[in-house]
Amino acid sequence: MKFRPLHDRVLVRRVEQEEKTAGGIIIPDTAQEKPMEGEIISAGPGAKNDKGELAPLDVKQGDRVLFGKWSGTEVKIDGQELLIMKESDIMGVIEQAAA
Repeated sequence: MKFRPLHDRVLVRRVEQEEKTAGGIIIPDTAQEKPMEGEIISAGPGAKNDKGELAPLDVKQGDRVLFGKWSGTEVKIDGQELLIMKESDIMGVIEQAAA
């Protein structure tokens, strides 16, 4: 199935979190917090401003982003658990440092 978010919404896949602590203790799934980091799978075209002009989003497909703990709506598409959220729920884009 192909899914395209509308307006200023984005489709995000959570990035899997490490299941061990630094000391080597394995954390069970029930005790883990859901990660607040994800990858943009798809993004809408943008929202219209007061003048009716389309304001494009600052994020794009493939960006790694940080979002709030309770942000978005969880959905299941093609067996994957994903989040749909507004761009305003995203706190920032994680940029890789140049080597």
